[in-house]
Amino acid sequence: MAWNVHRPTRAAHLNALVTGGNAGIGYFIAEQLAEAGATVVLGSRNAAKAAAARAAIAVRVPQARVLHMPLDLADLSSLKASVDGLELDRLDIAVFNAGIALDNPPRRENAAGHEQMFATNHLGHFALAHWLGPLLKAAPAARLITMGSFAARSERLDLDDLQCARSYDPKQTYGRSKLAQMSFAFELDRRLRAAGSDCLSLVAHPGGALDSLTPSRPGVHVNPLSRRLLGLPAGVMLQGKEAGAWPAVRAALDPEAVGGQMWGPRVFGLRGEPRIERPQPHMTDAETAAGLWDASVELTGVDPAAPAALRGRKASNG
Repeated sequence: MAWNVHRPTRAAHLNALVTGGNAGIGYFIAEQLAEAGATVVLGSRNAAKAAAARAAIAVRVPQARVLHMPLDLADLSSLKASVDGLELDRLDIAVFNAGIALDNPPRRENAAGHEQMFATNHLGHFALAHWLGPLLKAAPAARLITMGSFAARSERLDLDDLQCARSYDPKQTYGRSKLAQMSFAFELDRRLRAAGSDCLSLVAHPGGALDSLTPSRPGVHVNPLSRRLLGLPAGVMLQGKEAGAWPAVRAALDPEAVGGQMWGPRVFGLRGEPRIERPQPHMTDAETAAGLWDASVELTGVDPAAPAALRGRKASNG
């Protein structure tokens, strides 16, 4: 059957985590997974914003089961406790969506001394994948979906300056952080296949998703008529964040999806229903990905593909 973005595959038996699920595209991914019947966990630093997102989802999906996981991706030392606090026996879907984009200099570092965008967008998700490993392994065939970005297309990773300490430009650094996420996701799938794991790693991107084309959700996103009217011309080539969520949801739920794929909008990769895209060669380069992986292990102190990270929760707790 053809995929219907408004009526995706039912997911009543699935547990799904969406990082940054309280706002933006992450909110709509969470809403759509809840509409499909999944139990959804919102990974969010802000409990009040997570509560508002839960309330907004409940308006549209009264029977939804939506949980909150306190999550600060910039604080690597907090991630294990966040995962340990999840009252779930398995995780079928993890959507790595959360991220930050800093618009202006100067370069900023977190408490650990890591550049803020690289730390949050890439290193935080890299470490989170490690700590989620047992929960993902406990599911029959879990999927990890990493949200990429158009910003990664024009960037390249410099393994000698991954955190842009020598040459910092906020837009370039953001693009490189998203490229690092995508490179990690493709490399993770290669390593999972080599280990004989049933878990899949896929990439999705939202195309051109604008606030002005996004439907309102009280408490989460308000789009007044004046802004909607101003955004109408852009709708010829771009779309709102509700539609921007479709590729990730299809990657998460389509029974035909396989590891290593990238899903994006159908029309020039900018708008429309989701389809499989061919990633650019620099996104899947194995040598660069291996170097990034080794550097990420050194910076975070964990390895998502290590045998211990792939054991089921009962085995790891035993």
